[in-house]
Amino acid sequence: MAGSSFGTIFRISTWGESHGAGIGVVVDGCPAGLPLCEEDIQIFLNRRKPGQSRFATPRKEDDAVEILSGVFEGKTTGTPISLMVRNTSQRSKDYSEIASYYRPGHADYTFDQKYGFRDYRGGGRSSGRETIGRVAAGAIAARLLEQLGISVMAYTRTIGPVTISSFDEEEIFRNNLYMPDADAAAKAADYLNDCMKDKNSSGGMVECVVKGLPAGLGDPVFEKLDANLAKAILSIGAVKGFEIGSGMAAAQSTGLENNDAFVLKEDGTMGKKTNHAGGVLGGISDGSELIFRAAIKPTPSIASLQHTVNKSGEEIEISIKGRHDPIIVPRAVVVVESMAALVIADALLMNMSAKMEYLEKIYG
Repeated sequence: MAGSSFGTIFRISTWGESHGAGIGVVVDGCPAGLPLCEEDIQIFLNRRKPGQSRFATPRKEDDAVEILSGVFEGKTTGTPISLMVRNTSQRSKDYSEIASYYRPGHADYTFDQKYGFRDYRGGGRSSGRETIGRVAAGAIAARLLEQLGISVMAYTRTIGPVTISSFDEEEIFRNNLYMPDADAAAKAADYLNDCMKDKNSSGGMVECVVKGLPAGLGDPVFEKLDANLAKAILSIGAVKGFEIGSGMAAAQSTGLENNDAFVLKEDGTMGKKTNHAGGVLGGISDGSELIFRAAIKPTPSIASLQHTVNKSGEEIEISIKGRHDPIIVPRAVVVVESMAALVIADALLMNMSAKMEYLEKIYG
């Protein structure tokens, strides 16, 4: 299977299935000397692991990470970093029934058409559990960015019809929906309770803000920073839309409204009066905060009656059993954050060859 690797210099390859022995990732291209331990990675994995609230799948997994290579005496060695999380709570029998039919909203049908075979136990490589490797690698990228004064912060912006109307960064970790607005979180919880009573699920939107990003990251044409971010975020299984800055709203504005005027800041450096571009101009970071959003679809595995077709070509009605999230968004927050960190770390390393003066600082 192709397509399990991502990045150019800071490159990751994820492996494993939802109901296999484990899930993992190999990270190549991380510079030597970065302070790193399992706890640095575990903090990120704890934010996406199942069973944290009634709005997440009840599957109980510790998601304990093991560093198998690439770290010695608390620092990266510059060699490939191999990470593994063992699966300990598989219940494959819950999925034996779906081997005979195609679940609406899932990759069952397309997997069969492509490979003539599929791992129906929890979705195999199409499972949300595949994101463990992304998050573990993203934790390393975030650690690297932290050393350079760059922060990546994602949070839940909307759940169903509920949108945040205020922003309190500390509130993000006070509620299990990762919303920076306590009132919105309470309303969203009520909405999700209604969805669950109806054996239904909900979608939502994750917003991500990157601070401390220097101007000059990304390349024109095919390696634009926003294009690489879009690919990274859209590669997350449940994401169906990506927008940066004003995004789709830009299509309804005028040039005078959408253009960001340049101004001189108090320290004499140049900045922008507004940020409709979301921190990227011509595919290159402009030094402003980078802001983008990811639209996430409702969980397709629901207990309500749905119409589908089985492998014998018969139309049937199903009610999906098993342990599933009534909403994917809260657990996807750290996945979005991790993929953004991976893109930016790679862009920083790629940018080291953009000017002679950068090479002269190292080798001159």
